[in-house]
Amino acid sequence: MNLFRFCSGLKVLGYFMILLVIAFVAVSYYAVVVNTWWPILIETNHRALSALASLIILVFHFLLIMLLWSYFTVVFTDPGSVPEHFRRELGGDSLEAGASTEQGAFGYCPKCRNVKPPRCHHCSVCQRCVFKMDHHCVWIVNCVGARNYKFFLLFLLYTFLETMLDVVVLLPSFIEFFSQAIKHSSSPGQLASLVLAFVLNLAFVLSLLCFIVMHLSLISTNTTSVEVHEKSGDVRWKYDLGKKNFEQVFGKKKAFWLLPLYSKDDLVNITSLQGLEFPTRSDIDP
Repeated sequence: MNLFRFCSGLKVLGYFMILLVIAFVAVSYYAVVVNTWWPILIETNHRALSALASLIILVFHFLLIMLLWSYFTVVFTDPGSVPEHFRRELGGDSLEAGASTEQGAFGYCPKCRNVKPPRCHHCSVCQRCVFKMDHHCVWIVNCVGARNYKFFLLFLLYTFLETMLDVVVLLPSFIEFFSQAIKHSSSPGQLASLVLAFVLNLAFVLSLLCFIVMHLSLISTNTTSVEVHEKSGDVRWKYDLGKKNFEQVFGKKKAFWLLPLYSKDDLVNITSLQGLEFPTRSDIDP
């Protein structure tokens, strides 16, 4: 039995997960906008309540746009992989045992039969080596690596903010759910969508909070999820650049930090975004 072929088959699950994300967004949109706050906006004569409904709908749509923008960017952005011809360009068969070049120490991947740059790892699902691989994510049918890690983090951030907003604005209606159910004052479809949206959003808030805290910890030390298991004891991580760790992921241009894209200057000047060369601490031997 070839386990690697089984792993590559998980891509099919990923396409289902994309549909699941779209379905989750649709249910939340119906519960928050269509079923709850849009009727309040058009029916109420109370200025304060009308202004609150307008604000909630505006913020909801802004976060939804940023969420979807970040999501589809990370889905369709290649995290970076070693080109097939890279092995020949760097010296051919002699690199199978590992070698050093001007760009640093290169290893060799027997599965890809190609050289493996620093911080590069083989993905059994994608069947290739991925630059600065963090993990393979079934939710995006893609690996998270050097070139799309920022987009993945922004997807987590905006999804967390969106689901948190949904939980807060649906909470009053959720509290009234039982009384409405007893009085039959709402249709079964409305009640079902409200409960489903509230429970799902609450579950996502709690799980996403854990993921965000974990990845903030990884960014603070310039480490990936894979490299956590490679760091040895109390030895200082050579890629830990202190205050510059954040820039290695999000770039130096502050105007682009919360957008799922990079400035041209950052793409050219920050080599870690290309996944081949990574700056190291000057006080630690390479």
